[in-house]
Amino acid sequence: MAQIISVHSFRGGTGKSNTIANIAATMAIQGKRVAIVDTDIQSPGIHVIFGLKEEEIEHSLNHYLWGNCEIKDTAHDVTHTLISKQQNTHKISGSLYLIPSSIKAGEISRIIREGYDVVRLNDGFQELIYSLNLDYLFIDTHPGLNEETLVSIGVSDVLIIILRPDQQDFQGTAVTVDVARKLRVPKMLLVINKVLPSFNFIDLQQQIENIYKVSVSGILPLSEEMVQLGSKDIFSVQYPEHSISQAIQKIAEQIADIA
Repeated sequence: MAQIISVHSFRGGTGKSNTIANIAATMAIQGKRVAIVDTDIQSPGIHVIFGLKEEEIEHSLNHYLWGNCEIKDTAHDVTHTLISKQQNTHKISGSLYLIPSSIKAGEISRIIREGYDVVRLNDGFQELIYSLNLDYLFIDTHPGLNEETLVSIGVSDVLIIILRPDQQDFQGTAVTVDVARKLRVPKMLLVINKVLPSFNFIDLQQQIENIYKVSVSGILPLSEEMVQLGSKDIFSVQYPEHSISQAIQKIAEQIADIA
């Protein structure tokens, strides 16, 4: 049975899209059928990580929400972004799809101005699972809380909340956790990102878990290599032995264990 996994942060700049891309890529490399839906319609960006250019996006999530196409028509097979970077390509038996939001200014403006049917969005999630025969559907949410985000969180089997070791993030995460509990999300996990290597990771994990009463599934250190990559690629594919990639691997294993 497919799992729907929403990945959320209360504020922007937490590295949410990069984290989603790396977890999804890791699971696809391990043989799972995975898709990512970019519901951050107001400021889409995850397509950049997979090298998807504007001219290659014939149909986007926007077009589906406006009733111009079927949701399956918006799915772009990005499995090649994993295969082209791997020496042992035969080991990749899974698939990875991306459903991008439009990056055209006019279409972003229209969706903000007119809105869209959130029920149709939810229906699209279910149709994607069926049409692509998915094991996991990841939802890249818009930062903060709005109607669309609440729908995504509400239909999720797992909610992953990304936060930084920052007081503003701590406060916003408390709001998200409270809302998720009211929505009866079956499972929540926290990922702490951009942590200075000088921090005591064990103490930080205990502190965060004591505050929210939610398990920390991974702590990702602030990395010069990640900054240098600049979202031009999937980090865990480029640096499979890096501590970030190892942490991503553990997060992926915890998600798989939940299923």
